[in-house]
Amino acid sequence: MTDSNKIVYIDWYTLISFMTDAFVGCGVPREEAEICADVLAEADRRGIDSHGCNRFKPIYIDRFDNGTLLPRTDIEILRETPTTLVMDAHDGMGMVASYRMMEKLIEKAKAFGMAGGAIRNSTHYGIAGYWSNMAAKEGLIGLTGTNAR
Repeated sequence: MTDSNKIVYIDWYTLISFMTDAFVGCGVPREEAEICADVLAEADRRGIDSHGCNRFKPIYIDRFDNGTLLPRTDIEILRETPTTLVMDAHDGMGMVASYRMMEKLIEKAKAFGMAGGAIRNSTHYGIAGYWSNMAAKEGLIGLTGTNAR
């Protein structure tokens, strides 16, 4: 095995810290960078390699560089009712938009029994299970899907 093919093992804290710092270095606000790093690391923890840290450079860093992904996620609420929410993420971080959406929908579901939402102009949001798990931690059922790549 050549040095370039050597497998390197690091702990979760180091991986999350590295990705967080790299996201911040690209202009992502720290709190949002921490969300993104956690979503990617959670995919790896669950063995979903297709959506973990191996997506870090080609999906995030390269897209920042070519302008198809914006490091700042400016969320605009387009429509809202007591049980629904439609947001526009304006090509910002899909993981950040999804996190903010789930926070709001969990609140609405607790108050009214159920809630639903949609995000326009979003981007890759990591593993779908992360968002359903946010609901499950609050004693709720969460269904999620995306058409973003």
